Amino acid sequence: MSRQIELRLRGRGHGGGRPGAGRKPGPNPRVHHRSRAFASPRFPHHVTLKVREDIPSLRTVRLVRELERGLRAASSRSRFRVVHYSIQADHVHLIVEASSSLDLGCGMKAVGARLARAVNRVFARRGPVLRDRYHVRTLTTPREVRNAIAYVLLNARRHLVKRGLAPPRIGRIDPASSGRWFDGWRAGTPRAVDPPAIAPPRTWLLSTGWRRAGLLDPSEVPGGI
Repeated sequence: MSRQIELRLRGRGHGGGRPGAGRKPGPNPRVHHRSRAFASPRFPHHVTLKVREDIPSLRTVRLVRELERGLRAASSRSRFRVVHYSIQADHVHLIVEASSSLDLGCGMKAVGARLARAVNRVFARRGPVLRDRYHVRTLTTPREVRNAIAYVLLNARRHLVKRGLAPPRIGRIDPASSGRWFDGWRAGTPRAVDPPAIAPPRTWLLSTGWRRAGLLDPSEVPGGI
């Protein structure tokens, strides 16, 4: 009896795995839904959120202000904190801290929902906003953290260079970033007086450790990380 059942299960049919079966990836494959790595409270994370191609630029002044209000609320959580961010035309960079993998997931879900609501409200639209799952990279060394902070806060300058455009010689703090509240610029860089939309860091790497690799110059152009 057991042998007959086994033979039936192995026969051809509509179920089961088959070579080449399943939906084929398109020209812009989405982020696969694999399990996230364990998020240690000791390490910060660089997170990227991308929006759909039909969304207007996220760098419009009104939307930037809406997103900052949303980030200010999301950053007030004790177990999830947005420490740095920059808003680009079709994506958002964040450096966050989380007490656990669950807190990271819940915190990013809240950030994604606030981003979607802000986009739909400002642009008077409905429907999905995010292109796929967020991409996350855990930062474990002072050099990695320093590079990530530069990459996020100076991302607009990097995009200008990639487009073949010369950025301003004198470093200008990107108004669509948290750079105006950052205290790690080299001497002489003014800081904002308005309430920050970010939370102060609690990890050693984000508060102190990254400084071992050198303070940031607002005129530098970060490389890829």
